[in-house]
Order: sequence, then structure tokens, then C-alpha cells
Amino acid sequence: MSNESSGKVALVTGAGSGIGRAVVLGLLEDGFKVVLAGRRPEPLEALVEEAKAAGAEALAVPTDVRDPASVDALFGKIAATYGRLDVVFNNAGVNAPAMTIDELTFEQWKNVIDTNLSGVYLCARGAFGLMKKQTPQGGRIINNGSISAHTPRPLSSAYTSSKHAVLGLTKSIALDGREFNIACGQIDIGNALTELSVRMTKGVRQANGTIAVEPMVDVKHIADAVRYMASLPLNANVLNMTVMASNMPFVGRG
Repeated sequence: MSNESSGKVALVTGAGSGIGRAVVLGLLEDGFKVVLAGRRPEPLEALVEEAKAAGAEALAVPTDVRDPASVDALFGKIAATYGRLDVVFNNAGVNAPAMTIDELTFEQWKNVIDTNLSGVYLCARGAFGLMKKQTPQGGRIINNGSISAHTPRPLSSAYTSSKHAVLGLTKSIALDGREFNIACGQIDIGNALTELSVRMTKGVRQANGTIAVEPMVDVKHIADAVRYMASLPLNANVLNMTVMASNMPFVGRG
């Protein structure tokens, strides 16, 4: 990756672990100043120290993306500190336990929708408003979708619904952003190996009811894909990209 991004400002939500952390490290390497948002302050502060040690700049802002006031405070901090925002990676997400829809409580449903959909809306809204007003105008919004934005896993009605909705939101922002030089795209990730997905290496339920071990892909490849999307000039956009383990059960019948 080139360092043409030097001096630009990026925001990553869910920055403290997994895909978010890997993307943060990649963007720092590319010369971005990176704002780290997440619910737990400790991993964010550890990343800030890691960035400093490497001669890069990161800013930790503990944030709950489900809470409009918390997200407003995040964007207030970005505006006050840097005065602009060039890239946002909407990565924060949660799942609910595997169960049929009749067993899923409203509280479990709401937690997934509030985080995965309303959280993306709130952060995209904050980013869009800042990018629209700043000089030079514009920026890039990258949403973390999922294979589940296209095809569900068994027993995942809340997660699947949230990710299908993000797909529509991405297209809508991409359309409305044209006038303001704001590009919006989505990365759909299949089986990236992180702390949360390691259980899949031991076996996961398939559509036919069997349990099967699924192949995984190094999270570095996901980070590199987001870095590519972030590196593009604003007159080019990756609207949708799927990065997945080649042999995972997605294409075809399973």
C-alpha cells in the first residue's frame, strides 16, 4: 500500500479487536490518523500506544454506536480534533444466539438491530454531515456487511435481517452521496479468523442440519481489502466486495 493517505483521517468502529483492530493497524501503516471507536476503553488505549510506538497517530473515543448521544459526541470529538473525516469503516456488530424466530426475544432482536443497523445509520449520518460541510468536500463510507447480507445461515433471523438492511442503506448512501463527493461501499466478509469466529473451526451448523468444520481466511486479507477501498480516489468506488474463504459453503447449494 502507498502512503498517499498520509495526513488523512479515518474512523473505525468496533476498533478494539478482530477485523476492526486489523483494519486500524493497516490504515495506520498507510499514513491515516485513525480514530478508534468501541465500547471498551482498554483495547482502544492499547492500540493508541501501539500506534505511538510505530510513529503513527491514533485517538481513542469510547463509543456505544447504539446511542445517538454517544455517536454525536464521537463526531464532535473528530470535528474538534481534526476538523475533517476522510474515511469511516462501520465495523461494529453483534449477533444473537442461534435459535428459531419464535424463540428469539425482542430484546435480543433489538440489540442486534440497534448495533448492526441503527449503529451504521448513526455513524454514517455523522460522517455524511461532516464530509458534506468540510473543505475539500467529500469522503468515503465503508460498511461491514456480511455473506449474510445475501444468504442467511440457519437460525440467524436478527443478524440476517440487519445485514440485508445494511446492503440497502449502503446503496442509498452511495446514491445520495454523489452530489457531495461522498462515496459509499460495502465489504461482505466470509469466515475471517478472529477471536469471535474461532468456534467455526470446530464445526458449525449447515443448512441441511449437519455440523461441519468450515475453512477460514486470515483477517489480514480483510484488512488489505478495506485498505484498498480506502485508498481509491473519490471518483472511483467499490460498491460491493466479497472476501471469503474460497471453499466456504456459500456459492451453490451449500
